[in-house]
Amino acid sequence: MFAGFWLRVVAYLLDSLILGFLVALVILLPLVERGAIPADNPWFLYQNQSRQTLATWLLVFMVSWLYFSAFESSAWQATPGKRLLGLCVTDLAGRRVTFTRASLRYLGKLVFGTILLFGFLFVAFTPQKQALYDITAQCLVLRRRQR
Repeated sequence: MFAGFWLRVVAYLLDSLILGFLVALVILLPLVERGAIPADNPWFLYQNQSRQTLATWLLVFMVSWLYFSAFESSAWQATPGKRLLGLCVTDLAGRRVTFTRASLRYLGKLVFGTILLFGFLFVAFTPQKQALYDITAQCLVLRRRQR
């Protein structure tokens, strides 16, 4: 059974919370402790255009990419948020996706989700509940059968 729009939204919100906590713990807190990010200015990374800020954003991007691509191509076939909701990412034949395909899906999510917001809305209108980035990467998001 294909995973619908709202179920996928909730999974993405769960993953965003997990990923946000991970990024804060592993990247941002050490930078604050070293004085690279001022503790009294939470908007520093949005206002500053230095090389250091760019490097921090690239590091956050890499952690996010690895989080989604590694989990979705793993034996779980799902990020922790998807797994909590009983979802999994497969190719069109229902098989586990490769890391490359999961990476393509993630990059498509950035392009079609960030730039062309309607890319997410395809889930509500396509027969297999695919977002535009799922179609591009030839992936499906399925609900696991209850045992």
